[in-house]
Amino acid sequence: MSVAVFLTIALLTIYNAYFGESLLEDPVPFPPAYPTVENILALCYNGNRRHRYPAHTIPSSWSSHFRRRATAITRLESWYQFCCSGPMIQQPGVLLCCTQQAWMQALSQFCVEEFSTMTAAYDCCRLQGAARWICFSTEPFNPSYSPTLEHITQFTPNAEVFVFKNNEC
Repeated sequence: MSVAVFLTIALLTIYNAYFGESLLEDPVPFPPAYPTVENILALCYNGNRRHRYPAHTIPSSWSSHFRRRATAITRLESWYQFCCSGPMIQQPGVLLCCTQQAWMQALSQFCVEEFSTMTAAYDCCRLQGAARWICFSTEPFNPSYSPTLEHITQFTPNAEVFVFKNNEC
């Protein structure tokens, strides 16, 4: 390895360590797992112990694709909060249907945002119909919806309204 390559890697590592980012880790774990019977209780129970990315907390150093992912995760977590509260929590079938609709709507909106830029869209967004949802659910981050934070976060209400269609359950 040449000295120039070594120094470049060393400087990038130091720079990224200083700003809290890693060359090897994705700052926004993505995509979110599809809600299932197996993970629905943890999805609701651990909601306040998973990452949120309100706009004012997203570092300016993040690439635009990380910003869109962060927005999608925050949107989805807000919509999960809606599904996991009130009377739906007492009706497991309706709860599951609501979270699945939230997942699909949030990722659909993510894909719209991906195509609104001049950069390459996320691979799954290039697919249509069932192929898109299979792609997003193939290698999800945190499929069990375990807590990813040691501390409890405040729920961040999303300005975007989630429209739950109970008649589609």
